[in-house]
Amino acid sequence: MAHITSLFCIALAGLCAGSLINMVTWRLPRMINAVETPGFSLWLPRSHCPLCRHTLAWFDNIPLLSWVMLRGHCRYCQCSIALRYPLTELLSMLLCLALAFLITPGETLLAAWLLGWMLLALLLIDAEFQLLPDLLTLPLLWLGLLFQLCGWLPQVSLEQSVTGAVSGYITLWLLARGYRVLRGTEALGMGDAKLLAALGAWLGWQPLPLVLLLASGGSILWLCFSHLVFRRSLSAPLPFGPGLAIAGLLMFTAANLSATFRTSSFIFQI
Repeated sequence: MAHITSLFCIALAGLCAGSLINMVTWRLPRMINAVETPGFSLWLPRSHCPLCRHTLAWFDNIPLLSWVMLRGHCRYCQCSIALRYPLTELLSMLLCLALAFLITPGETLLAAWLLGWMLLALLLIDAEFQLLPDLLTLPLLWLGLLFQLCGWLPQVSLEQSVTGAVSGYITLWLLARGYRVLRGTEALGMGDAKLLAALGAWLGWQPLPLVLLLASGGSILWLCFSHLVFRRSLSAPLPFGPGLAIAGLLMFTAANLSATFRTSSFIFQI
């Protein structure tokens, strides 16, 4: 019973985090691009329908459940509510449960949840707006260094964390600078460099080449898939942030697998 209760609490926390991520990914780009009225922030005005601007009641903001009960439509103007909102909440919940299964309960798991939530927000914003806000990438970098000092990231030393942050930024800065000099156009934004620096603070410098390899390979596969399925142009700009976010979270999880999971995997291989 205690195990079921724990899973329920983790799932509920994941759904609530997903709801918060929906709010951040909708509001933050509009704040940066100044497309809303003065006074618009992450917290104000209260949650409202983007079309009719009607303020939503608390029972219209219950993660996942409200979307199902409303059948994907606004209660007041009946406009469709994008499917991405419940999918983000569901993905956040599944992410929390997966990390809880793979990583030993404790401070490292709490850090892993926070890392996963912030990377999910960055992934969604970059995929839609090709933007990696400093309000997310820079705190992610400092949190990596802080958690390392607090002993929450036992797989990484302070020297490796600092070196990872510096080398992550310099690597993509040099690539972007070199491409701009050779071709005269931008290929990578500095948001990508800041995100890789943040991942370096969490992972250390050693995994960064593999992170770049996985992110590049995944981005190329997605480009080919979207071209074949959605007829997306191969020359259209492709955000690199989602690939970095997924690769970084995979490497962090692999480095912090719980002893129980390692043992069961070894037995399964035998």
